[in-house]
Amino acid sequence: MSEVDLDDIKRRMEGSLNSLKTEFMGLRAGRASTGMLEPVMVDAYGSKMPISQVGNISAPEPRLLTVTVWDASLTASVEKAIRESDLGLNPMAEGTLIRVPIPDLSEERRRDMVKVASRYAEAARVSVRNVRRDGIETARKMQKDSVISEDELRDMEGEIQKLTDDHVKMIDDALANKEKEITQV
Repeated sequence: MSEVDLDDIKRRMEGSLNSLKTEFMGLRAGRASTGMLEPVMVDAYGSKMPISQVGNISAPEPRLLTVTVWDASLTASVEKAIRESDLGLNPMAEGTLIRVPIPDLSEERRRDMVKVASRYAEAARVSVRNVRRDGIETARKMQKDSVISEDELRDMEGEIQKLTDDHVKMIDDALANKEKEITQV
């Protein structure tokens, strides 16, 4: 390997950004959206599984989500996973159908959701910085092993830092949009 793989670094940073966007879909802004339950993980068959792999999520009304659980023995697990998620929802099971009413957002609930969104964004920033650190460590090791010159190292560090700055800005922009969406009444 004669060079740090900038495409791989960029791909990993974009993975952090995409993960953040998926988590943001779970933070609702007042309407029921099937994406809200996407981040919920259910204890099923001895492991954690995304809720979409154990049932069908739908939004029959603007203020109601339903989850049709395919395996009746998992209904309690799905209900528990939704209740214990950060979403502040109170599911009710009726056989294999779980109704999840979406309450109106109070001012306090909106502030809580902005805090959760900020936590998600900070985790994404940390993830991007970890990718940067790995890339720079690889470049420095290559320079130490005389694979690249000091000038090439400096150029690479600059490119990695630029990728980092760009992705952190995209994360900040996504957070600002989500905060605006949440606080809009």
